This record gives sequence, C-alpha cells and structure tokens, in this order.
Amino acid sequence: MSTPPLVTAFYDAIWNRGDLSATHALLTDAFVFRGSLGDELHGRDAFTAYVHMVRAALADYRCEVLDCVTEGDRAFAQMRFSGRHVGVLRGRAPTGASVHWLGAALFHLEGARIARLWVLGDLAGLDAQLVVHRESSPSS
Repeated sequence: MSTPPLVTAFYDAIWNRGDLSATHALLTDAFVFRGSLGDELHGRDAFTAYVHMVRAALADYRCEVLDCVTEGDRAFAQMRFSGRHVGVLRGRAPTGASVHWLGAALFHLEGARIARLWVLGDLAGLDAQLVVHRESSPSS
C-alpha cells in the first residue's frame, strides 16, 4: 500500500521542514488535531502553536511514515518520530540527546485537505529515553 500524497506532504512540509505556510493548502479551515503530546486542538492557529512547541523542544525533528493503509477518506499510518532534545519536553529539561518513539496516526481527509488527525505515540518509551539521558548527562 502507498502513502497518500496529502499525508506525505503534511509530514514533509509542516513537520520535517517546518513550513507552516503549508497549513493553508493541506488543512481544512476547521482542522481538528489530537497529538500524542497535547490536548485536542481546533483550527490551524492552535495546531501551528503545537508544531512550534514540538520543534522548539526537538531540533532536527523528523516524522517518518513506516507504513500506511488507506480506505476511502481515511489513512492510518505507522510512524517514527525523532529529534534532538534541546528544549523542555514533557516537563523535562533539555538533555541534548537524540530521542525517537513510535506512533500511529489516523487521518480523515476531505477532498484535497486533512480535516482531522488523531495521533497516538509511545510516550512511555519517549519518557524512558528522556530520563535515561537526563541521568547520564554530566550536569545532573
């Protein structure tokens, strides 16, 4: 199965390159987002603030689609998220360490735009990495 071009563009432009101007072309006006690191958000502005927060905490942030299944107006992707911990993340001070975690994303598409996105991530795995790196850093 192949990843829909809309899903690929969403991750490549917005998350991997940080091109927030792409939100207007890729997301509906009433976009609803439930990310694994935060609450449910409504609208592009709230989503853009979330992207800023994640990218500020994780330098070189990347989202990689490992697998994707589509049916009708839905796409479900197995994901790998990664970055270098340079800002406060999940209440933890920066460690400078590279971290990664797996997740799943369920997209609801409306025509040529994404209307809703619900993401579930392995936060226990991410937290374990942040704790290990914090305990092993020279400043702790």
